[in-house]
Amino acid sequence: MFNLIKTIKRDIRLIRKSDPAARGTLEILLTYPTLRAVRCYRIAHWFYRHKRFTAARIISQWARSKTGIEIHPGAKIGKGLFIDHGMGVVIGETAVIGDNCLLYQGVTLGGTGKDKGKRHPTLGNNVLVGAGAKVLGPFRVGNNVKIAANAVVLNAIPDNCTAVGVPAHIVRMNGKKVQKVTSDIDQIHIPDPVSQEICRLHAEIDSLKKEIAELKK
Repeated sequence: MFNLIKTIKRDIRLIRKSDPAARGTLEILLTYPTLRAVRCYRIAHWFYRHKRFTAARIISQWARSKTGIEIHPGAKIGKGLFIDHGMGVVIGETAVIGDNCLLYQGVTLGGTGKDKGKRHPTLGNNVLVGAGAKVLGPFRVGNNVKIAANAVVLNAIPDNCTAVGVPAHIVRMNGKKVQKVTSDIDQIHIPDPVSQEICRLHAEIDSLKKEIAELKK
């Protein structure tokens, strides 16, 4: 119980530091779904580790009904997790989340099928996952990684990278831009890989049309 109270105090400090809309400890305690969801997860995870699976799921499903955040009690979550807004967040049973990670609303840390064993992703430390992003599969996302809003990540990402797109690809690595990105944590002003690919195909078609016209002559 002492450790739980200590964890709640730490999470409140994190929210006050991370969210400019947070105005005070009482407001956070009473109104922030992330605090309730993570607190219930810690309790459910204790039951899960002691093989009291039904009790664990009852707690986690109650928290889901109250917060819109679904965290399976079997997931392993480090300290300092902040789920901003949180509605629609899903964290699977074998997911692992490191320390000081930030998830926005609509994020899914899910699997790609009904296989047994490890089937959900592992996030390193200091990972940001933008709104609506999906990270699907039993691979690792490295430390200090930023995943843009609505990205779909299907493969491992090394440390110190920024990934965007569907499927996600790396646009920044170790502080060097692979493609132009305006901000490391900007969820809006990022290159659209689908539009870029369409533009590339249009250019190739124009080039082929010119070659065909020359051959006809």
